[in-house]
Amino acid sequence: MEERCVPVHDRTLWSAACGEDQAGTVLLIAGANASGYMWPDAFVDGLVERGLRVIRYDHRDTGRSTCQAFEASPYTLEDLASDAIGILDAWAVARAHVVGLSVGATLGQVMALDHPDRLHSLVLMCGAALDVDFVGNIVRALSGEQAQDGLPLPDKAVLEALADRATPSASLEEELDRRVKEWRLLAGEGGAFDAADFRSREARCIAHAGTWVQPGNHAMATPVPLARGEALRLARVPTLVIQGMLDPLNPPPHGRHLAERMGNARLLEVAEMGHCLPAALLPRLVEEVAAHVARSQDQDGGA
Repeated sequence: MEERCVPVHDRTLWSAACGEDQAGTVLLIAGANASGYMWPDAFVDGLVERGLRVIRYDHRDTGRSTCQAFEASPYTLEDLASDAIGILDAWAVARAHVVGLSVGATLGQVMALDHPDRLHSLVLMCGAALDVDFVGNIVRALSGEQAQDGLPLPDKAVLEALADRATPSASLEEELDRRVKEWRLLAGEGGAFDAADFRSREARCIAHAGTWVQPGNHAMATPVPLARGEALRLARVPTLVIQGMLDPLNPPPHGRHLAERMGNARLLEVAEMGHCLPAALLPRLVEEVAAHVARSQDQDGGA
């Protein structure tokens, strides 16, 4: 693995690459307030074994990237999407296969609209379409209101668990317990889940960041304007939308809604998947992503 801390806009972002670019380069974009180590090594290694170079990075205000007080340096989710383009520039990648999860899927949609020439393909996991008022839906779910768009709201219990991040843990073990509980809820009722595996992953994330205090600045970032969702129908980037059928934050049919909005997308529904990447499902997810990448490369004529 080669690590680089690279200047992007007014920040320095940590990034790392694995593998050789024999079949293309994959850029992994993590969820909100998550570092690049949100992506399990087994997922990265599986893609590398298929001849792909994989780049992951820490969003601004996470991991080893520059962290600043939000009030002193506010930004938008579109700025976070621009950071991803900055990472491609720093690694001299003209075009990549972009894989985003949760907010990473939001950023992937923005990239498909604003920088389609930089994308070979797109994989959107556990996401909502740009025309979905996710921030407003959080407020509605917590207050007991009804959805306004006919799509299911996030699960209130999961939102309350995520809000617990604001209460500092007294020790590393307490923080790991809290994070494992959070992931268990995100995995969905009856979903695939290995507590020991997620505990090990989170211990690595904490060691990487050098603190067990979780960041929260992304929650203050200005959302993508809902009107931009209309433009998704014009997107031509080959897109795979992956819907966790047990996802408590973007429950089905959010994935179908997103796939139908995109101009060139297909939908994959995974029965035992929630809003996370459990070890038991990684082999299948690697196969699906690698197959999508290969199809997209063939459509591009290998370019």
